[in-house]
Amino acid sequence: MAVDIQACKCGSGLRTQRCCGYDLNNRPPPGSAKQLLPLVERAARALELNQFDIAEQLALEVLELAPVQPGALSTLYKLRRARNNIPATEALLRRFVFLYPNELGATCDLALMLKQIGKLGDAEIHARNGVRIAPTNPVPHNLMGMILTDGNRPRVGEFHYKRVLELTGGRDPILLANLAWNLKTQGRIAEARVLYEESVAAAPNIMLTWLGWARMEEADRNFARAFELLDKAAALAPEHQGVELSRAVLHGRMQDYDSALAILDRMKRPDGAQALGADELMEKGRLLDKVGRYEEAFAAYAESKRLVRTGTGNVYMDQIAADQMGRLKTFFTAGRMQFTPRAGVRTDVPQPLFILGFPRSGTTLVEQTLTAHPNICAGDELPFVNEITQIMPRMLNSPLAYPEALAELWMGDQREGLDNLRDYSLQRVRQLGILTPGATWFTDKMPLNETHLGLIALLFPQAPLIHVLRHPLDVVLSVFSNHLTHGFFCSMELETAARHYVRVMELGEHYRAEMTLRYLPIRYEDIVGDQEASVRRMLAFIGEPFDECCLDFTENRRYARTASYAQVTEKLYDRSRYRYRNYRAFLEPVVSILQPAITRLGYTVGWPAGAGADEAA
Repeated sequence: MAVDIQACKCGSGLRTQRCCGYDLNNRPPPGSAKQLLPLVERAARALELNQFDIAEQLALEVLELAPVQPGALSTLYKLRRARNNIPATEALLRRFVFLYPNELGATCDLALMLKQIGKLGDAEIHARNGVRIAPTNPVPHNLMGMILTDGNRPRVGEFHYKRVLELTGGRDPILLANLAWNLKTQGRIAEARVLYEESVAAAPNIMLTWLGWARMEEADRNFARAFELLDKAAALAPEHQGVELSRAVLHGRMQDYDSALAILDRMKRPDGAQALGADELMEKGRLLDKVGRYEEAFAAYAESKRLVRTGTGNVYMDQIAADQMGRLKTFFTAGRMQFTPRAGVRTDVPQPLFILGFPRSGTTLVEQTLTAHPNICAGDELPFVNEITQIMPRMLNSPLAYPEALAELWMGDQREGLDNLRDYSLQRVRQLGILTPGATWFTDKMPLNETHLGLIALLFPQAPLIHVLRHPLDVVLSVFSNHLTHGFFCSMELETAARHYVRVMELGEHYRAEMTLRYLPIRYEDIVGDQEASVRRMLAFIGEPFDECCLDFTENRRYARTASYAQVTEKLYDRSRYRYRNYRAFLEPVVSILQPAITRLGYTVGWPAGAGADEAA
């Protein structure tokens, strides 16, 4: 019998059979490795003394003999984290938490690490478990605050931050700054300023507080004040990359692109090499795009994505995405939908208005436009449709997962199951506090909601569905030039962004063919080309009268919690229409992938700007 001598691919340093290939369900009884405790203690001591090589050798020796020994596992994951080996740290931490689910420290460590690498859904699962393990410990509540704020659920995050204040009985300045950022994402700028002022008064030497405050003022268009606050941060941490990046962003917002690029160009390591990280490179790419240096811009985007992939291990979850799309197509068919009930319509509460579209299609522009109307309030990116897909089996008492769990609706005791799921969603909206007096509608522009268009039509059969379309090459280029986690990490590479775009669009076509939908497609290019006609068309479709306020959406002072927050504060411009032509040579690998969608949507493929025309039917 061959002996496995290969090191595990996760990078832990263990053999595969002692690491990711180990059967965790067939572990030895507790206490079976008592004789190894002296080695475990020596490894932990070496780690405390920063004697990493000694600690590593001892931990590996123990785990070779006892792969689930908790002390050695703890030492090894902390070592891999100290050396910034993210894949190994994640694998070891997940194993530790699976084996020892009531260990608060490791549970919180895993939640924090998953948050840092953008896996917010997984991070929330473990942060919630931390609260369950120790409901009066402020650490997991603080993690919940951070994760939910980053995950566009700041109202719930606010609850957990305030719970930390209650549990600690103090006014920790870092916590106050985190809560201020949370309020900023809710658009409660004045309240956030008060907290920032309190935080810096108590602890004026925390650079990140000044930096966060500066970013808030930049988002609120108070550019002069933002510069003042950045100077405060820079005095505490000269040449800090976060401060310099924010300064570059500010110059970019003021259209001083040369100054912004000069700041990024001077960010060097001591050896003179470029020191830009993924965020800085992405911003540099955007600035280079503004000044027409497209080849350099694309190179910056590509290097930024390479750094993210290397640093996080995140890649497109191809098979998972394909499986989900296939199951949805199989379940949502005209034959099944004929005898599947729909939820009733609630007339006592505002109704959802869904703004659909692949990320970077122009959905934020449409939301900013429509929520300038007095009868439409902004919900932003609401997670409740996705939440329903997760809780559905439990609420419908089904042994199946979504979408197959919807088969329970064909049973006599679940004919009103959709009403319960609808009410869950509306109740969660109410709890967010987004509904304004007199509003008839609230928007939901969660990216890729069109993946669940069938479920939405069952839950809210009369809800308007506005689908924002844009030239597929423009969409994929824009996705690639931003850091996004939606869509199974499809944005990590140009080809995977294109592949996922095609899958989502084909699924949308399937829903439209199999179900009756209250559906309006609207082109981004048409909104830019004839704003008033497009706005009138959308409002008539919704059933609301035209309002001039919607034409001046820049006066809508709400903060858009998306990558487009800056663009929607500018007057309507057309420089992003057919932007892909500036990058046509670099996009050649995805043209063949996207060509069927391009043709089906009525677009054409042109060559570089000025060399050909694009027309939309």
